[in-house]
Parts: sequence; structure tokens; C-alpha cells
Amino acid sequence: MKIDKIKTLGLLKKSGYQSKSIKDELRENLIEKIKNKETIFEGIHGYESTVIPELQRAILSRHNINLLGLRGQAKTRLARLMITLLDEYIPVVAGSEINDDPLKPISRFAIELIEEKGDETPIAWLHRSERFAEKLATPDVTVADIIGDVDPIKAANLKLTYADDRVIHYGMIPRANRCIFVINELPDLQARIQVALFNILQEGDIQIRGFKLRLPLDMQFVFTANPEDYTNRGSIITPLKDRIGSQILTHYPEDIETAKLITEQEAKSDLRQKESIHVPELAKDLLEQIVFEARESDFIDEKSGVSARLSITAFENLLSTAELRSLKAGDEKTTVRLTDFMGIIPSITGKVELVYEGEQEGAAQVAYNLIGEAVKTLFPEFFPKIEKLKKQDEVGPYDDVVSWFFNNTADFELLDDLRDKEYKALLESVTPLDDLLGEHQPNLSKEESYFVKEFVLWALVEHKQLSKYRFTEGIQFKDPYSSFINDL
Repeated sequence: MKIDKIKTLGLLKKSGYQSKSIKDELRENLIEKIKNKETIFEGIHGYESTVIPELQRAILSRHNINLLGLRGQAKTRLARLMITLLDEYIPVVAGSEINDDPLKPISRFAIELIEEKGDETPIAWLHRSERFAEKLATPDVTVADIIGDVDPIKAANLKLTYADDRVIHYGMIPRANRCIFVINELPDLQARIQVALFNILQEGDIQIRGFKLRLPLDMQFVFTANPEDYTNRGSIITPLKDRIGSQILTHYPEDIETAKLITEQEAKSDLRQKESIHVPELAKDLLEQIVFEARESDFIDEKSGVSARLSITAFENLLSTAELRSLKAGDEKTTVRLTDFMGIIPSITGKVELVYEGEQEGAAQVAYNLIGEAVKTLFPEFFPKIEKLKKQDEVGPYDDVVSWFFNNTADFELLDDLRDKEYKALLESVTPLDDLLGEHQPNLSKEESYFVKEFVLWALVEHKQLSKYRFTEGIQFKDPYSSFINDL
């Protein structure tokens, strides 16, 4: 019988429907998906052999779960994706505030309604998308918010005394009965509020004020927590932690390819940007490497973490920087340049917590230096290593490029607002770069070669073979010794 035809308790019983707890529901549907080799957590990358198997084990064990990790590690997304493991629809007593199971009612409202109407009790169907509740733990959260309290207005309207349990106003947790309930940043929850969760996790019931009422709630709890919060703002109290079945550690992407997948999936780009802006593969690698460098930087607080949202917003800013430049120049199409990476600095400064030395250096300077560090790290993957010291008369692969700058008396400036034609002509004028790319990157497309040429110049600067000066309108490259010799 189709669910749209099952509208009463009697018809529900005839259909053969069997009640089951939400944890059994998650477990059975997970088993079914694993047997059918279905993708369970769609859009989650980098956790295939670490976090996801642990999460699956926790679900099979019917555990409440704590996802512990730094910011931007997809903890909340994982919790939200758990609704795909729920049955598509479940029956509830129509009008129930707490999603009463018609075969196992727990609220006074549902019990009395079933006693009164019997098999004619009206049934409603709840879709799995409505079976997810979420609360961000903040210091101002009260027991009344999450558990419930006496509602004086309800008491007055119904002309009831405060001794009657019908005056209770249910909080978020009872209203999420038979649902997945997520509490984000659990350590931020005051200790007395965490105590209120004890009974729910251990016995599955709640107690409000002095009422004898006990509601054996059917819940799947998922908590998220940041290790930084344990020292900075609070902690998960030990008795509550003891009642959480599985604590699962999340982590950042471990390689650039995974990080690129996440960024491309999450970054919001306009259709015009997709059609008019070409992003070289090296530019995508460089963007992700900047985030990796930030996580290793001595100027950035590693305990605070560097969110995956940094690379997402930085990529959006990178596209917008190229778009703004092309709009001003009147170019229909353009390719991302390394100088466009100046536009991602606001994305970096707003998402990293600096240590004392970083504050002294300045957020913008730290962000600017990260770009150079990323260039330096990636460079050996594409070109021979730049040696600091060479034997006398030994010819290096970059000597011709450095000599070109030594002999070039005119300033070599890559301005931020150069038209594509002018930008390409300027890089083509450094003729030794063509020979270098032809030897070490012969399969590069013409379009990508300009970004790589600029990449080489930045790498030579990082290895002190050239000098680079950033000014308001762009970047100037020169031989580090030429100006001194010319003055002599």
C-alpha cells in the first residue's frame, strides 16, 4: 500500500509497518548501501580511507558520535549527509509536537489521541529531509532552549495549573525526536547545559523541571568540536564525553589533488567567469600549495588551523581579480596570471590567526610571503633545482634568464592592469624563457606558458637570483646586482 493512502493508524497496522529506532534505521540502510556499493557520503573528498570507515563503524555500532577537528574539515557536512541513510518517510501521529511513532507513542497528546480515536487516529508522513536538527552551542544557550520549560501562556490559555504536564513547552531536542540532532562546537556549551544531556544520551529520556514526566526519546546525536576550544573557551565535561560512543578525528586534505577537488566543488563562480577566464592547472596547484604553506607557517597559529574555506574563497577572489582586470582592459577573454594572486590576499588575512611574530610582520605581508613560499615549494616539480652555489665556469639552466635581466637597462614591470596583448609581449621579450620552457616543459600549451614564465621569474626571486619589488601598480623584476654596478 502506498504511503499517501495510509492516513490512519488502522491502515498503518494493516500495511505491516514495523517500528524501529533511528539508530537501527541508519544501521540497516548503511548495510544496504554498502552491499549495493553505493557512494554514501557524496561530495566528501580525502576521507575515503580515514574518517568515513570510522563513521561507518560508529553507525553500525549504534553510537552517538563526536566529530573532533579543526575548522573547515567538513564536520557539519558529514553530519548533514547522514540523513541519506534514513528511510525516505516515517509515519507520525498527526499534530504531534515531538514526531510520535503511532505504534509507540510517548507524548500525552499522542497517547490520549490514540485512546480516543483508536484505529481512526490520523497519521502524517515525515520526509527524511525534515529529520535533521542543528544547534550551534553558544554560552547563552539555556536548558529551556534545548530541553524545555513551563509555558505560562499555555497554562493561562488552557486554564491549567503548573502541576499539569500539558503546560510544558518542548525544547529543540524533544522536537527532534526520531531525528538526527547536531550540536556544533560542543565545548562552548556551558557545563550545566552539558549535564542536562547526560540522561538523554544514557537512558534516552528527558526530565523537565519537577515533573515526573519522562520521555524516552529516540535520537541520533552528532556533536562537533574543535580541539582549540578545549583550552580557549571550554571543554566537554568528562561524564558527557564518557557517554559519547565514538569520537572521530577529522583532518585537512593530505595532497593537492584532493584539495583541488574540494575547491572546484565548493567555489561559486559566475557563468561568465567560467566562459571568459582560463585558469592554468599550475595556478590551481599554486593556490592549494599556499594553504599548505599556511598550515606549516611559523607565523600562523597551527592550533587554530587553516580552514579549507580559505582556498575556496581565495579561488573565487582569484577569478574575480582576473575578471576585473579584463573588464577594465576591455579583453573578452583572459588567463589567470601570477600577479592576479595579489587579489587573494584579503582571503588569506581574514582566515588565519597569527602568532605574536606574525602580528609583528603584519597579516598582509605574511599572506604575500606565503605566495612566494608556495612558488618555491612547487618549482622543483617542474624545473631543475636552482642551486645557490655553483662551481666556477659551470653553466646553469637559468644563467641566460638572469643575464637577460643583468643586461636589460629598461625596467621590467608587470603591471596589474596590463592588457593581455601587452602582458604576453612583455614576457615574450624575455627570450631565454622560451628556451627554458622548450627544454623542461615542452608540452605546455601557448596559453599556459605565460603563467609558467611568470612562475619561473618568481622562483628565481625566491632563490635570490633576481630581485622583485612590489609597488602600487604592479611588480618590477630586476637583476639584484645590476643597479649597484650601474651606480658604480
